[in-house]
Amino acid sequence: MSLKTKPCRMQQPAIASLVRELRSTMQLSQEKFADELGMTFATINRWENGHATPSPLALKQIETLLNQLSQSADATLRQRSQTLQGKYFPNRELNA
Repeated sequence: MSLKTKPCRMQQPAIASLVRELRSTMQLSQEKFADELGMTFATINRWENGHATPSPLALKQIETLLNQLSQSADATLRQRSQTLQGKYFPNRELNA
């Protein structure tokens, strides 16, 4: 019996919206957001435009970033990230 959690499965429009909304919340360009995740600008651009889907590892990185932001000292950033967590990862427990 495995204790691993199943990778999050999202439809492409939801992924594109998640990436765009998270990037906007962080007030980052696609290039800066790519740097934050260790990706390329082209990868982030393809995700946002629906031409590619993040790997399970990349989705985990995004979820981890949201978890970190949900504990931010900045109340606005914290609230927005918690809203995104609830919207895109509804079956996950918030770490706040």
